[in-house]
This record gives sequence, C-alpha cells and structure tokens, in this order.
Amino acid sequence: MRLATYRAGKIFILYDADSLCDADRGSQTAPLLPPHGFDPDYWRDAGRVIGEAPGRGASLFLDASPFEAGAQWVLRPYRRGGLIARLSDDRYLWTGLERTRAFRESRLTADLHARGLPVPRPVAARVTRHGLTYDAALITERIPGARALADLLQQDEAGAALLARVGTTIRRFHDAGLDHVDLNARNLLVDPQDEVWLIDLDRCRLRPEGAWQAGNLARLERSLVKFGAPEAMVAIREAYELPTKASA
Repeated sequence: MRLATYRAGKIFILYDADSLCDADRGSQTAPLLPPHGFDPDYWRDAGRVIGEAPGRGASLFLDASPFEAGAQWVLRPYRRGGLIARLSDDRYLWTGLERTRAFRESRLTADLHARGLPVPRPVAARVTRHGLTYDAALITERIPGARALADLLQQDEAGAALLARVGTTIRRFHDAGLDHVDLNARNLLVDPQDEVWLIDLDRCRLRPEGAWQAGNLARLERSLVKFGAPEAMVAIREAYELPTKASA
C-alpha cells in the first residue's frame, strides 16, 4: 500500500495509490475517486449504498466496483458527540493537516495493516478546511460477511473458542502498542472464518506499555455488560493473559 496526497483547493485527500491510481504517478496526481465521492448523497444517487451501520455518523456500506473491481467500502463521516455537538456535529479545530483526525487515523490504520494486524485496509481520507475548522470523512475496505461481536453475543453465537480468539487478538494489538480508546463489542468484528478484526481507530495511538492497556480491557468489559454478556470477559481475559508467543 502506498499512501499519496492530493489537494484541490481547500480539499485534501490521502489515498491508497495502489488501488486508486491507474498508473504509477506522483503524489499530487488526482485519485480515481473524486472529492464528491466522500458525499453520502453521491453514492445514494448512484444506487450503490448496500447497507448502513448503527451508531453516530451513520457509516454507509458501498458497492465500490466503479473504482475498485469487486470491492465494498465503508464510508464514515466524522461526527462529534456530547455537548459540543450542539455547536457543531461535524467541525473540528484546524491545527495542521497531519493532525486532522482523518489523516491520523488513516496513517495509523495503514501502519497496522502493513504489520499484518487485522484492521481494514484504509482506502482514502478527505479533509475540507474551513478557515480555523475542518470537516472530514474516511473510507475503508469492508470486511466481507463480518458481524459485530456485540451482535453475536446478543444472539448467543459467541462460543468459548471465539472469545479466546478475541482475547489473543487484543493482546496482539497491545503488544504492538495500540491504545484503542473506544474498545467495545461493536468495534470488534468477526468474519465468516471466525477471524477477529478491530475497527474505528479514531483518536487511537501507539504508546509504550502502561496502564492504558488495563483501561482498554475495562472499557471492553463495560461494553460486554451493556450487551448483556459480562461473563464473556472471563474467557477473553484468560486468552489475553497467555504468554506473548501464544498471542502472536
């Protein structure tokens, strides 16, 4: 994967040049996906929205075949929550392009993907500057047939073997230094082969070992309680605490 940047006026796009360029060209070459390709209405008008994920921001599942043969993508606009959303639910303070949430998440995801960790491939990120603020959106590759761990737990379809795999997967990310600030049962996906994937790396970062690891697990445990499966944390912790070689 080669991340390249492109600017068109106040719009900045960071994209996977290997999939969104038709030739090996410079970093300022326009990607095949145009700036309006980050607009949900563009995909709705084209009849290529094939699903929608729950939660703030309303991520859309897209048929991306016009840009990448046979591919499905996930389009996620960045949205604020809490009290600040009353002022603006999609604007963030501009402190530099590489510090925008979309660029930081895309580069972090690409780094982890290159290490062979189970995260979706980042396709493109778009940032539009508005003076002292910006809005943004991110497109990642959709994992075919994947379901949220939360849904599997609620339907009693998460057995001990799967929960152990969740634990070893989280340990792999922690060993790589990933502090996932929103580790919950919706951000852990399970594909048809029972492989576990981690999504939504917004505001996440790489850090040295520390108390944040226990904090991640505590957040996940609260999520499992919310989804009515507090006992699932026992199997997850047991697998997580195995020696490092077992979680590699």
